[in-house]
Amino acid sequence: MNIKKAAVIGIGKTGLATAAFLSKRGIHVLVTDEKPPAQWGEALTFLKNLPTEIAIAPYGPEILTGVDLVVPSPGIYPANAILREAVRREIEVLSELELASRFLKTPMVAITGTNGKTTTTSLIGEILRNAGKKVFVGGNIGEPLIGYTDGPQDAEWAIIEVSSFQLQWAKNFHPKIALLLNVTPDHIDYHGSMEAYREMKERIFACQTPDDLAILSGDENDSFSLAERLPARAEFFSSSRPVLSGMFREGKNLVHILPDGNRDEYPLEIMNLPGKHNMENVMAAIMAARGCGCAPAGIAAAVAEFRGLPHRIEFVSEINGVRFYDDSKGTNVGAVLRAVESFTEPLVLLLGGRDKEGDFDSLIPAIKKMVKETVIFGEAREKINSLIGKEVKTTVCTTLKDALQTAYRMASPGDAVLLSPGCSSFDEFKNYKDRGDRFQEWVKQL
Repeated sequence: MNIKKAAVIGIGKTGLATAAFLSKRGIHVLVTDEKPPAQWGEALTFLKNLPTEIAIAPYGPEILTGVDLVVPSPGIYPANAILREAVRREIEVLSELELASRFLKTPMVAITGTNGKTTTTSLIGEILRNAGKKVFVGGNIGEPLIGYTDGPQDAEWAIIEVSSFQLQWAKNFHPKIALLLNVTPDHIDYHGSMEAYREMKERIFACQTPDDLAILSGDENDSFSLAERLPARAEFFSSSRPVLSGMFREGKNLVHILPDGNRDEYPLEIMNLPGKHNMENVMAAIMAARGCGCAPAGIAAAVAEFRGLPHRIEFVSEINGVRFYDDSKGTNVGAVLRAVESFTEPLVLLLGGRDKEGDFDSLIPAIKKMVKETVIFGEAREKINSLIGKEVKTTVCTTLKDALQTAYRMASPGDAVLLSPGCSSFDEFKNYKDRGDRFQEWVKQL
């Protein structure tokens, strides 16, 4: 690696792991963050304890003097002044994901998509573990890939959740098996347009070869034209139609048509996750696991044991006949739609937070069909209400706690109250987990 001086932007988990990785290779590392060093807390202690000295740099383009490489944390916007200046000076900008992959010896399964990434990534990891394979599961969830790359790399497979932010600065990233679960509007404020967002998601396949596997949604028309452009062999999953190669629902079974024309069948009853979208996540995970050499019987057993993840349409409690569900991870409009479609009982929907340029009016048909009351809260409440309030019944509250209490008063026995906000959490909370935890705490206080 012909790098003498690198700048790392951001002191989160990814930035710290990247600084450690570069430092151990004798590279002079500058670290910077929007927050002043006095507010870095444990991150500052971590950096001071690295084997080579780390320079703490002011936050601005002036840090780029003599720098050969810039590694931004995933949440740093491409329009950031430091990144714009690095591009102008033709200094190499790489994501942590790209940097790690250049040193990775373990074959990768990489999963991206607007929704379902974490569930699918976690399920693939569980299936492979159940089959006796040693795996690393991380990336956009858990531990950064660069932390694994910095160690003995003793796993048989690296199962990596990948965000569009990480793919923004990827060039040679090459997974053996790559999954694109779905693409619906999200992070338009970051990427600038839906077209640019989709382009970033599709970049997960860019460096694959004919020996690799690409797994795509057969329910999105763009997948078929994309498959024609890919060097890798493509398989599809679909919850609504048969596919020639891949998985689909047939009666009470999920059917997998293998490349040799043979078929595996998995009974639907092994699934413990609600909703059509989770059926799609399960199909994608099964296909990836088969690509990793797992046998159908072991796959079915692992799927049957999998109970899902926190804050993803998670049942919280039943109070006076009203059931409460936490889908705080539903931070975009597509996730809200999938969550609403998972229910048959009348819903009181909690919607709101910090807007990410969501297309909320696209929810109107589903809300009219499935939702009896919509309670809107948070920073984006007035905008969301202006988009849907003339078409569906809405109540506007300031905070999530107010919205929850209002929803409880509105609900009747047999109803469900669903937090599926369609927005980020940063107006009121540290992250979606914090929002979900507080929601569950408040539900239990009702």
